[in-house]
Amino acid sequence: MSSIHEKKLFEYLDVVLAQGATDLHINAKKPPMVRVDSILYPIKDEKELTPTDTKELIFSLFSEDQKKRFSKNKELDFAYSHGDKARFRVNAFVQQGTYSAALRLIPHTILSLQDLGLPEDITHFTDQQQGFVLVVGPTGHGKTTTLASMVNVINETRSDHIITIEDPIEYIFPQLKGLIAQREVYHDTDSFENALKASLREDPNVVLVGEMRDLETIGSALTLAETGHLVLSTLHTNDASQTIDRIIDVFPPYQQNQVRVQLASTLKGIISQRLIPKIGGGRIPAVEILRSTSAVQNLIREGKTHQINNIIQTGAGEGMVPLNRSLTELVKQKTITKENALFYSNNEDELKGLIGK
Repeated sequence: MSSIHEKKLFEYLDVVLAQGATDLHINAKKPPMVRVDSILYPIKDEKELTPTDTKELIFSLFSEDQKKRFSKNKELDFAYSHGDKARFRVNAFVQQGTYSAALRLIPHTILSLQDLGLPEDITHFTDQQQGFVLVVGPTGHGKTTTLASMVNVINETRSDHIITIEDPIEYIFPQLKGLIAQREVYHDTDSFENALKASLREDPNVVLVGEMRDLETIGSALTLAETGHLVLSTLHTNDASQTIDRIIDVFPPYQQNQVRVQLASTLKGIISQRLIPKIGGGRIPAVEILRSTSAVQNLIREGKTHQINNIIQTGAGEGMVPLNRSLTELVKQKTITKENALFYSNNEDELKGLIGK
């Protein structure tokens, strides 16, 4: 890579840090773009990138092995360190014959749940010794950050062996009270499935699975949770009931009754979150929290997941939090606007009634 392009890349990454952006986008026929508070902006005074520019910039990010894998697969997930300033999760890909990349900033510091603006109720899940806990929501809404904060609570308070399986490794956990082993898919192991199966022989207490992408990974994670381990993971789903359906529907019909029983017995809870733009800048999470109760377990076993929303609505005494209640509190605290609350709500009419006209 030419020194000119190398210098430019470092300048773009510095802009991300200086502007408090979450993402950098490199695409041909557009100037480099950064995302600040959910909105994309071109970097000031930067010209439109040519296909040669994007190739030079993106190939500078790769190791020799990554160049080979990218040339073969036309897309690649990996982590990149910008000196000692920051780490980025990168997805490089080909579109219309040109090279593009999306770089997500990974902060060096793992923030506490309180610093993230998350409710204390979530610490209930970090106290669990075994079972299945999921953090769900759309892409870019802080699932990985929440999961990292939860793992770090365990790391600070328990002498547990914690294994993470990620693609790529994002947050680097310090060695605190817990013993941490972080494994990166394609670098330290060939697949999520292989790493999960191997973890049974590695004496773990807690296993973090970066993302449950397929039947094999989900099946192995369920088995781990069933055999006395605490398993934490993420899914790209919108709420608790959809998450349960997604897990079950991955399996062939003849296995689904068995999976319902497994999930009912292992699930400890689901945290669904959205990052909402704050008044004055920044973003704050609004959450839905499902805790596993005997009623929830029965609905999962009986295939009546559509009724779970009703349990969340009426389960405040058992630690449940409906998304609209979370949004209402943020509006009343004047942290977010009513318009943004309605935009992110899954039931606008109900929310209007809760926050008033």
